Amino acid sequence: MNFLPLIENKREGKTLAAAQIQEFIREFTAGKIPDYQMAAMLMAIYFRGLSTVETTALTLAMRDSGDGLKFPRDPRPIVDKHSTGGIGDKVSLPLAPLLACLGFRVPMISGRGLGITGGTLDKLDSIPGFQTLLPVKKIISQVQQVGCVICGQTDTMVPADKKIYALRDASGTVPSIPLIVSSILSKKLAENLDALILDVKFGNAAFMQTKADARKLAQAMVALGNQCGTNTRAILTDMNTPLGRAAGNWLEVKESVDCLENKGPADLLELVIDSAAHLLVQTGKSKSSAPARKLAADCLNSGAPRKKWDEMIVAQGANLDAFNKRLRLDSTSEAVLEIKSEKSGFVSKCDARKIGEVIRDLGGGRLAKDSAINYDVGVDGLAKPGEHVEKSGVLCRIHAARSAQAKSAVTRLKSAFEISAKRMAPAPLVVEIISR
Repeated sequence: MNFLPLIENKREGKTLAAAQIQEFIREFTAGKIPDYQMAAMLMAIYFRGLSTVETTALTLAMRDSGDGLKFPRDPRPIVDKHSTGGIGDKVSLPLAPLLACLGFRVPMISGRGLGITGGTLDKLDSIPGFQTLLPVKKIISQVQQVGCVICGQTDTMVPADKKIYALRDASGTVPSIPLIVSSILSKKLAENLDALILDVKFGNAAFMQTKADARKLAQAMVALGNQCGTNTRAILTDMNTPLGRAAGNWLEVKESVDCLENKGPADLLELVIDSAAHLLVQTGKSKSSAPARKLAADCLNSGAPRKKWDEMIVAQGANLDAFNKRLRLDSTSEAVLEIKSEKSGFVSKCDARKIGEVIRDLGGGRLAKDSAINYDVGVDGLAKPGEHVEKSGVLCRIHAARSAQAKSAVTRLKSAFEISAKRMAPAPLVVEIISR
């Protein structure tokens, strides 16, 4: 096809026909459109935007660029959750086995982290033997037998998104709502879901800094997801403070297991139960939020999701004995150092961005897509806003590869905390629900 006129039309703010979008996605996936021309189109979209019709066409064309997941008939609804990412955001790990125990099928296709934002697959890679890359047949069979899987996108699933995202990252066009919507939903729609819950975060450590921007993104995804036949709902959640008390790949796996054993931090438990409750309502398994939350909480307390977690990780190659032995260790890093408060008072700030940056620089995150990750570094024992600390009380612990690294991070981590004489009520975690 002659792609140049389409680039020029979008550059001038004209609307592209669905058939034109479908054709250029097909041609680009087949290698018939060069990267430099697609990068030009992405920049035109970044500045000119896409209409709802165009965004729908782009999403469906990307979804159809490869193989989808086709499940056999089964009374269990197929559901998933997606988060726009944050510091300490480990909700997917305990949520998947909880949903399986609530009678859902969960084909959770997840991603890796970049920069300060942690990736679900990186957390799971810290588990001995765990396999995050599975063929389509294995994904389907595990979902049918175990009830849940957490794995990466296969080479044949939505290949257009893989190619386009790499260009967006290199061309400065990542912060485009139509491109974000099409990237996220093309992968989720390829799972052939009955219902989807979206956790759209805002704050200083979130992709969307303001609540207004997060709302705009959430509304666009909810509208398109529902239009494409998947019952879609979004929650807006605060990401100015880390979620839970641990951040860093292995430390977050440990805290996820604590959550499954009903020992996890309150904010993590709240978001896990909240996400499950929404899906129970969306699929008609529960009539309203209150009984749905009770059903989810009772299920979590039963211990069944903890056993389902073991079943899931073993099905994906994990060595359960090695995993449990690793769980019993206080730390798997070479150096552990406590950060202590210089005065007594109430924590008024625990800056998620600063903490995420420290973890990244300790080796727990990526500066580039091919960066190696140290799964053992991070922080835990985080003191959260509203909590009282004594002078010399612990604000958090650093887990680092070397003692010198831990010591060099002390000043930066201390600056992430603010202590006030008076207690300030912590900000609510979930601030808004967006549904159709």
